[in-house]
Amino acid sequence: MTAARDPAGKLTILIASPLEDEHVARIRAFDPDRFDVIHEPELLAKPRYVADHGGEPRNFDEGQKARWANCLKRADIFFDFDRLDAAGMPTNAPNLRWVQATSSGIGEFLRRTGLDKSDIAFTTASGVHARPLAEFAMLGLLYFFRDVPYLNAEKQAHRYERYTAQGLEGARVLIVGLGSLGATIALDCARFGVEVWGTRRRSGVEAPEGVSRMIDQRDIKSVLPEVDAVILCCPLTEETRGLIGVDEIAALKPGSVIVNISRGQVIDEAAMIKALCSGHIKGAALDVFEVEPLPKDSQLWDLPNVLISPHSASTVGLENTRIVDIFLDNLGRFAAGQPLRNLYDRESGY
Repeated sequence: MTAARDPAGKLTILIASPLEDEHVARIRAFDPDRFDVIHEPELLAKPRYVADHGGEPRNFDEGQKARWANCLKRADIFFDFDRLDAAGMPTNAPNLRWVQATSSGIGEFLRRTGLDKSDIAFTTASGVHARPLAEFAMLGLLYFFRDVPYLNAEKQAHRYERYTAQGLEGARVLIVGLGSLGATIALDCARFGVEVWGTRRRSGVEAPEGVSRMIDQRDIKSVLPEVDAVILCCPLTEETRGLIGVDEIAALKPGSVIVNISRGQVIDEAAMIKALCSGHIKGAALDVFEVEPLPKDSQLWDLPNVLISPHSASTVGLENTRIVDIFLDNLGRFAAGQPLRNLYDRESGY
């Protein structure tokens, strides 16, 4: 049965994940003649930190379950996914036409939940995380090219001896994936005097500023012996799953560095660990892993040449401000019947 429509003809927005009051107020004020907003924070997960879109799940009593079910039935637009039953959204929210995600990479989630088979439009937060993730990428490069693990060991030994670091200037970096994130990293690297090579899935695409050479994604293995670092920032698709496997890791230049801000499944983690232990790979700065949370018994925890971030490199204080900026822009487009920004492409998977 279809839920009753608003007699005034307004569209109803459901805030489906934790969001600070200031941002809810921005959404309410955007166009109150066109949109109503449902925000029931006590029915949402409890945020653990600023811009936490997952949160600690709450245990609902029957009354709360009924209230949430009613919210779902009334909504035409979701800000983020229903974390209680994402797969059931097409049935539980019969009026739902569009979801604004709070993540950039939603393809795997949509496939896992079957939402990619629905008629719902999905827009991503692409572009929001480019700057903070680029900062982490540069942190990862500097961490190893300026020998921070060595400095930490020297500090622990109370040893004060001058030394020579490799430095970033003159190094060559391969950026795998040149979307908004990869393009941002390329510019940052170029400003440090790094020679930047990049890959894209599509051939014939002009190189972004700062990139001196474009590589076909199918030819990655052939250039790995020529680069000092690899930065993975591509979306996870069937083409990129396992892109850096055993053979590719073996082909890496000895002493090279890996930065992964893509998804853990893009690289063979076991092969990477083996190369880190042998010293074939100098170091790895990792924000993502094959299994998350990273298991307590993972060997990665105890390797001195690994920098671990708990899938938080993209999370900064301004994250929700930027996501709501995209959402409000898209609300205007949605109301005007214009193409939505960052619309998920089911064919490409991102």
